[in-house]
Amino acid sequence: MQATNDKNIYFLSDFHLGAPNYEASLVREKKVVAFLDSIKHTAAEIFIVGDMFDFWYEYKKVVPKGYVRLLGKLAELADAGIALHFFVGNHDMWMSGYFEQELNMPVYYEPQVFERNGKKFYIGHGDGLGPGDHGYKFIKKIFRNRFCQWAFGQLHPTWGIGLANYFSRKSKEKTGTSDEHFLGEDKEWLIIYCREVLKKEHYDYFIFGHRHFPIDFKLSNNSRYINLGDWIRTFTYASFNGTDVALCTWEK
Repeated sequence: MQATNDKNIYFLSDFHLGAPNYEASLVREKKVVAFLDSIKHTAAEIFIVGDMFDFWYEYKKVVPKGYVRLLGKLAELADAGIALHFFVGNHDMWMSGYFEQELNMPVYYEPQVFERNGKKFYIGHGDGLGPGDHGYKFIKKIFRNRFCQWAFGQLHPTWGIGLANYFSRKSKEKTGTSDEHFLGEDKEWLIIYCREVLKKEHYDYFIFGHRHFPIDFKLSNNSRYINLGDWIRTFTYASFNGTDVALCTWEK
């Protein structure tokens, strides 16, 4: 898949649908769907880079209630031949084949490398990368453990989803406002991570979500780190026209 004169590749992340309540989530979902509808004739490929949902767990015969507008739009885009990609985030890592089967949408659990129009992209959600945050890195190993996932699945969805939503809300209460400001290149852990990767291999673009703050940072003369922001406050996304990546803000 390549970008062309009339086709772009789009990147967006962090919708956190379901939070903080149904009413606010629905407004946000409609904005995401309107954006996807606006690019359906210009998109060659769409990357959703994690935390599409504030919580997602696929039981064997059950998926979380709601989100029909977004899932229906993604199905429409897939049926139209637009390539879709999804990277799990720290809120929706519990996937089990539903997206692949219903949307023909590959699901990635780790950062992946793509080459488009001669440019190398290093893409991932961004959680657990770089220095520090050892507490979360430990919890992530538990969340990714197959036995732990199976054990959680033994809970009735009413209890399991309710419990997960409770802890998700408590987690947000502790984050403060650190995601509203650029912390400086020596403290932005994804910048530190990108520079470590660049020591081993060149990439033209590093594209991440998770940070909830739009960033376009020049790592070197020919490498950039793009953070996609979110669809809660910033409504930002990135597009690649075959030559360059632009970080944009969407307004209906």
